[in-house]
Amino acid sequence: MTERKPPSVPFESWVDHQIGAAQRRGEFDRLPGAGEPLPAGLDSGYDELWWVKRKMAREGLAVLPPSLALRKEAEDALEAAYTAPSERAVREIIGAVNVKIKDMMFRPPPGPPLGRKPYDVDEVVREWRRRREAT
Repeated sequence: MTERKPPSVPFESWVDHQIGAAQRRGEFDRLPGAGEPLPAGLDSGYDELWWVKRKMAREGLAVLPPSLALRKEAEDALEAAYTAPSERAVREIIGAVNVKIKDMMFRPPPGPPLGRKPYDVDEVVREWRRRREAT
């Protein structure tokens, strides 16, 4: 918009005129999000990192303290082990996560405590066998 407001025209009238002219020209047609509901969270307070959080959610990323990330990884590894196709795969999955758990136990990172000890591989294998026999 290069047109300047004439001094004799009230600001509100001039803006309304500009918006109406743009609507008639179709400049508001096919804008991103047209016809869609407003995003959730508009009624919450201002967050300076809103764009970072939105980008992380869109990309499926999460940032956790190292101990919490490893705790989640350990839980995921245990579930993966229970659904593994072979005993060898169970041992590999649990062995790999146990190395990380032991490393963090001896070199605690900043943040909350890990609250996790290495898994007993043989016990996980027994549970894996029990679950396979049940299905």
